[in-house]
Amino acid sequence: MLSLLLAIIYLAFISLGLPDSLLGSAWPVIYREFSVPLSYSGGIFMIISGGTILSSLCSDRLTKAFGTGRVTAGSVLMTAAALFGFSVSHSYFALCLWALPYGLGAGSVDASLNNYVALHYASKHMSWLHCMWGIGASAGPYIMGYALTGGLGWNMGYRYIAILQIILSVILIVSLPLWNGRKQSNPLPANGTQTNDTSRTDSGAQTNDASRLGGTVVEADSGKNTANALSLLQIFRIPGAKEIMATFFCYCTIEQTTGLWAGSYLVLHQGLSAETAASLAGLFFIGITAGRFISGFLTWKLGDTQMIRLGQALVLTGILLLLLPFGTVTAFPGLILVGLGCAPIYPSIIHSTPANFGEDKSQALIGVQMASAYTGNLLMPPLFGFLANHISVSLFPFYLLIFLIVMALLHKRMLNKIRKERLK
Repeated sequence: MLSLLLAIIYLAFISLGLPDSLLGSAWPVIYREFSVPLSYSGGIFMIISGGTILSSLCSDRLTKAFGTGRVTAGSVLMTAAALFGFSVSHSYFALCLWALPYGLGAGSVDASLNNYVALHYASKHMSWLHCMWGIGASAGPYIMGYALTGGLGWNMGYRYIAILQIILSVILIVSLPLWNGRKQSNPLPANGTQTNDTSRTDSGAQTNDASRLGGTVVEADSGKNTANALSLLQIFRIPGAKEIMATFFCYCTIEQTTGLWAGSYLVLHQGLSAETAASLAGLFFIGITAGRFISGFLTWKLGDTQMIRLGQALVLTGILLLLLPFGTVTAFPGLILVGLGCAPIYPSIIHSTPANFGEDKSQALIGVQMASAYTGNLLMPPLFGFLANHISVSLFPFYLLIFLIVMALLHKRMLNKIRKERLK
């Protein structure tokens, strides 16, 4: 039964990725149909991001009130309704309205599921689950492309994804009893680092790093916690909390800026053709998806902190290759290495949260981490666009390098604060 629950969680992560790339795929058709400027997609993106940030900040309260299973099922159902709303929309204003429940649903399920997996499953599953997100994000444009090339229109592309989300919602609702029944309260390793896979069973039972700092008992089913939800002020007062939030912000700045601007950098600065640049830019996403699959196996030997440092080293190597003026000779491996380096960082930071901050605080911390991530997604790629427009697109690798250095320093500072706190 627990293996079945894990399979359902894998499906949920695929579904998380399915809608994420739909707007970009459909927008070249939508903006012409609605007679709005090309840039108006940014308005919809900002509304979705705003809703996601808000629901991520509320995830601790929601999960403790209703449990992970119910929050996941409800959030996916809300996302399905929003996607169906997109499919019947015939104006830009309607898309903006439906973007709000879309963002609210996405943030809650993301934070709740990530926390549940961090508490109950081995690090390999966190990497592979985020690989599943990449598969979903890659499949979304193909589904939209099928609808468009078949003459069905972009509305039907959204409807296909909405139907898939509704089916998943039904599966999640039926599976709610699978989330019930287990309780755990185990000691945290003294060093606070994530243990290897032998510390957790594939069935989802946690053996030696479940209870953190406070020793709070968590019900695995619905993720209900007997403690009160933490306020933002209380979260900020936790040693290392501000640093890990800023670490997430920097990471997502690197990931999203690379995804959005790598192609433009290759065309405008390195002189590649648009077709070649588009193909090379896609290597970044291939690197992330493949890297997360590979990372699952590496976690058998490496802990979360080691995986994060390995990822940072690979990103650094990739950025240095992008700085070299040799066109595809260095751009090809550079973008792959940046993608491979990004792959383990996001899931490893999330997976290490219960070990670093305590399972009683992990949902709150993961919620604010998600909010920080989406804030970075929302603000920092446009900031680079502003810099590229007013200074030069050649700043691209330097921009990434600055945030990589800051991220590495902040993560190290967070670990030092946690170690000092435990020595008190």
